[in-house]
Amino acid sequence: MRTFVSAAAVLIGLLMAAVAVPAIWVDRNIVREDGFVALAAPLGQDPVFQRRLATAAVGSLGGADRIPEAVAELARPILDKAAQSLTGMPGYPGAWAETLRRSHRLTFANPGTLPPEAAGATALTLDVAPLVGLVAKEVSDATNLPLAAPEQVLIHIGQSNQRQAVERVAAYAPMGYAVAIGAAIAFLLALVAARRRWTVLAGTGAGALVLAGAWKLAADAGGGALAGTSSGNEMADIFTREFASASAGIFGQWILTVALAGGVLLVVGLLLRAVGGRRA
Repeated sequence: MRTFVSAAAVLIGLLMAAVAVPAIWVDRNIVREDGFVALAAPLGQDPVFQRRLATAAVGSLGGADRIPEAVAELARPILDKAAQSLTGMPGYPGAWAETLRRSHRLTFANPGTLPPEAAGATALTLDVAPLVGLVAKEVSDATNLPLAAPEQVLIHIGQSNQRQAVERVAAYAPMGYAVAIGAAIAFLLALVAARRRWTVLAGTGAGALVLAGAWKLAADAGGGALAGTSSGNEMADIFTREFASASAGIFGQWILTVALAGGVLLVVGLLLRAVGGRRA
């Protein structure tokens, strides 16, 4: 009976861990604002994405009747130059980080608090107003024209039917911590109930290795599926592809950690079996 309880507890613990680890990763790196900013920050260095981002920022400023016609010709070369050198401006890293923070709030905020043009629109809404403000300052400094930047400049990424998936992720990902606690309790129960503790350690280690392999396969399949889709919007496709690649890289580190821990448990269990015999 004790053997059955121990084996069942290990199996339950592994199943719970299979859900808990990805959920906790999503909560820390996507649902939480700081994690999202850290994960997406390198995307602003992609050359093609930079160009598209700069063009959108400059276009929103130059096409919104914010520049008087009398100085439009003077400002146009400055705007064109800003579009080419946006990422080289001293304030670009801070403006890009603020863009990501605003975008995260628009994406994961309570739908009732969103502006009408952003609520439920797409999976992700980028607010590039901080970047537009950077361009506006550049034009103002060069022309002595007090140019006001818009408070919001929204770029929609993804499809409207993906919004529900984002909301479900935001709601359920934090539950991963409770599931992880349940998994830990299951493993402790397995150790307490086991007649031979080496079998619990070895079985848990082997199970962790299987989970790591399954997560790796799932991550590769998901990344490949995203890379193969096209929305018809170059900026959206680049963001989606690069964000998926960055996510796979960070989650891959978690997978490696679990695999190493599983390998250690497996080896320790087998060593206990070799040293202590059937009594371990």
